[in-house]
Amino acid sequence: MTSAITKSGRRPHRAAPLVRRATARDAHRLTRLVRTSRAYEGPYAPMVAGYRVGPDYIEAHRVFVAADRGDDRVLGFYALILQPPELDLMFVADEAQGLGIGRLLIGHLREEAGRAGLTGVRIVAHPPAEGFYRSVGAEPTGTVRANPPAVLWDRPEFLLPVGA
Repeated sequence: MTSAITKSGRRPHRAAPLVRRATARDAHRLTRLVRTSRAYEGPYAPMVAGYRVGPDYIEAHRVFVAADRGDDRVLGFYALILQPPELDLMFVADEAQGLGIGRLLIGHLREEAGRAGLTGVRIVAHPPAEGFYRSVGAEPTGTVRANPPAVLWDRPEFLLPVGA
């Protein structure tokens, strides 16, 4: 049995994940991350059951991946739509929850949106993620009502300020 603790008694330093532009080769991994997310279990499962993040989607939008520097394992991703400015997708892998990946992606999104000249980004959140978006400074703007059969529940809407 090997240990993750060195002779000094400390855990080895792990490099921060790399945030990079998604490529068509990432499509299958991003689709799997969406479809297997524990955040979409139970009543939320139908929304992602057939969801696909295809190479065409990655080509058409600004999709960024947080990947482990050692093995390029996908830890999370987001998709930014510029017109109108909106966070279309954001997922963090179940095993990476609580490691700061979501905050890393939001920071990157703010930088990317700023470079594009945006002052804010709309977020229509998955209800269980509402607390996370509030914690990163997103401001509540209302509620997006359910739209059956695609979405069966109301969702909180936010504006994420970009820049100073």
